[in-house]
Amino acid sequence: MASEFSKRTKGAEVKAAAWLGRHPGSILAPAAVTTAGLELGWITTGGILGGTAASLGAWYRAHPDTFDRFAAPRIRAWRRRWITYLGPRWRNALIACDLFTTNRKTGELHVPRLLRIRSYSPSVDTLYVKLHPGQHLRQFEAKLPELTEALKVERIAIERVKPRVIALVVERSEPFTEVIEAPEMVYDSDAIELTNLYVGETEYGGDWRLSALGQHLFVAGATGAGKNSVVNALLRGLAPLIRDGAVRLWICDSKQMEFAKLAGIAYRYACEEGDCAELVEEYVADMQATQRGLADQGKRKITPSSVTPLNVLILDEMGALLAYGDASAARGLKRQLALVGSQGRATGHSMVGLVQEPTKDTVPVRDLFTTRVCLRVTSAAHVDMVLGENARLRGALADEIPNAPETSGIGYVIRQRSRVPMRVRAAYVDDRELDELVEFVRAGWRGAGLRVVA
Repeated sequence: MASEFSKRTKGAEVKAAAWLGRHPGSILAPAAVTTAGLELGWITTGGILGGTAASLGAWYRAHPDTFDRFAAPRIRAWRRRWITYLGPRWRNALIACDLFTTNRKTGELHVPRLLRIRSYSPSVDTLYVKLHPGQHLRQFEAKLPELTEALKVERIAIERVKPRVIALVVERSEPFTEVIEAPEMVYDSDAIELTNLYVGETEYGGDWRLSALGQHLFVAGATGAGKNSVVNALLRGLAPLIRDGAVRLWICDSKQMEFAKLAGIAYRYACEEGDCAELVEEYVADMQATQRGLADQGKRKITPSSVTPLNVLILDEMGALLAYGDASAARGLKRQLALVGSQGRATGHSMVGLVQEPTKDTVPVRDLFTTRVCLRVTSAAHVDMVLGENARLRGALADEIPNAPETSGIGYVIRQRSRVPMRVRAAYVDDRELDELVEFVRAGWRGAGLRVVA
C-alpha cells in the first residue's frame, strides 16, 4: 500500500518479492526439483516423481477412506487455489462486486487477499480472506448474491474468523445427489451417546449429529420438505434406549400419518386436539415431579436410565395445536410448552417440534427451542424466523431449495461456534425401516406404563 505522504506506488519487483514471500512453495518446489536433477540426475529425479505419483495412485485405489480424509482435501485445495481462485478471476470478481478499497492519492485498487483455502469435500471450499482497512464482514454479506454469480458457484456463506479475516464457504455444486440411508440401530444401549446421535450428512462430507439430551429440537419446512426424516433418524439412534425404558416417547400426532406407526412403542400417544392437551398436561406434571425429586436428592440434573428416563415430547404440526384449532386449548398448550421449553432440560424433558409455518403467530414458543433446522420453506422471511437474524443473508438459502422429491431432507442449521449456516441432509427412513424400528423395540420391550390416548 502506498504511503499517505506519497503518490507513488510500490515497484513491481517489490510486489513480486512480497508475493513470493507469501508463497514460498513457488520457489522451494521448483528449486528442489532442479537441485535433485542436477545432483541425482534427471532420470533418477523423474523416477522419484513418478514413484510418488504411483504411490498416490495406489493409495487412492487401495484405501479410499484414508485417502479421501487426508490426501484428497490437500490436493484439491492446492489445485483450486492455483487454477480456480488465484489470479485475475478472483481479483476481477471482487472488483466487479465493489469489494475493494482505493488509495485516495494514488488511485491504486486494493483487493482482499486469499490467505488459504480448505477443500474438505469435492463440492465445498472454504476461502480465508484478509480484509483491507475500511472493509467489514457486512459489506461482503450484502454482496453475496453478486459474488456468487461472479465466481460462478451455487452458494456462498460467510463467517468472521478474527479481526480483518473472514471465511467464505463456497458451494461449487450440489453436495447431496443421493438419498442417505437410514441410520443403523445398534443393540447395546451402552453404545449410545445421547449428545451425539447421527441423523444425516453435512455439506462437508461429514456426519450430521444432534443431541437428544438437554436440547429442544425445532424443525421447520414446507409440505414434503422431509421434516419427519430428521425425527425418525433420531429415533432409530435412540432405539435401544426406547426398548430398555431409558427413553420414553410422548407423541402428539395431529396428522395421524407417519408417527401413527410409533403408537405401539410410545409411552403416551394422542391424535385428537383435546387428547393432545391432556398428554402435554401430563407431561408437564411428570416434569414437575422430577424437579421435586431432584430437589429432594440435591441434584441438578438426571442421568438417563430406566429409573430416571429421558422423556421426548414429539409435536407433529405445531400449527394445528397452537394456531389453527380451538383458541382456549391453544392458550393452555402455549403455557404448558413454555414451561417445558424453559425448565425441561435439566429434568430430561425435551421437545421436538415440527411446523410448516414458523411465524410467531403460529408457534409463539419458537424461541425456546435450542436446536433449529430449516428445511425447504416457502418464504425468505421464514429462514430468519427459524435460524436467527440475518441467517439468510449469511448464506442459508432454504427458500431457494427446489420443490422436488429429490431434495427431501435437505436444509440448513447454524454451526454453534462460527454461527455460519451449514447445509445438511437428513437420512431417509421409509415405512419398512419404521416398522423395523417398532419391531426392534417391541422384541426386547422393557418399558412400562404404556398407554395410548385414543
